Amino acid sequence: MIIGGIQKNSLIDFPAKISCVIFTAGCNFDCPYCHNPELVDPPFTTINPEEIFAFLNKRKSLLDGVVITGGEPTLQKNLFDFCTQIKSMGFPIKLDTNGSHPDTVQNLIKNHLIDYIAMDVKTIPEKYIPLLAKNTKAETIRESILIIINSGIPHEFRTTCLKPFIDNDIIYEISRIIKGADLYVLQKGNLENTILHPEFFQNREWQVNATEMENFQKTASVFIKNTIIR
Repeated sequence: MIIGGIQKNSLIDFPAKISCVIFTAGCNFDCPYCHNPELVDPPFTTINPEEIFAFLNKRKSLLDGVVITGGEPTLQKNLFDFCTQIKSMGFPIKLDTNGSHPDTVQNLIKNHLIDYIAMDVKTIPEKYIPLLAKNTKAETIRESILIIINSGIPHEFRTTCLKPFIDNDIIYEISRIIKGADLYVLQKGNLENTILHPEFFQNREWQVNATEMENFQKTASVFIKNTIIR
């Protein structure tokens, strides 16, 4: 496991739980609006997994769960064993993923190693290349979506709303693909923090206004009853 950081307390990342958030390092996507660029490409500042386990052991009475996010956690070769050890300590696990490794997601679900899963659906799967990734096939993203929807565990899908990745037609298509999901979160995009490729947004209209967000929510709600703006 390559662990790039830890947030020791969070009230918002794992629904209804006080959690810590573990950030894995390394990502196979190249989203221009990424707000964790330090977790995308090496060299990384890393934390020994044993330090994580020692921390969790001390916080058993204070934490209700553990969130594993990134970067992209499913790139980690030891993710299965890492989750197994955390579960053995009695912690529920929430996994954040970009959906690029459906086999890994399926394996974790099948072995009851995750209790909640959140997947980012960034745009229509057929548009991931070249906007967001170099070699992630649309079928891969769609496979992960189906695995999660059929998993039987609580889940959510999330979309960061920035142009040109999102418009009402794109929200319609995404919503149709994730029809029946537990929750769909439309995230307000912003470029206020450090991002990976600020040059991508120069001389480009990227903002989505409040009215557009409300329209996105109405469009998505036809397919996913529980659609929220965050």
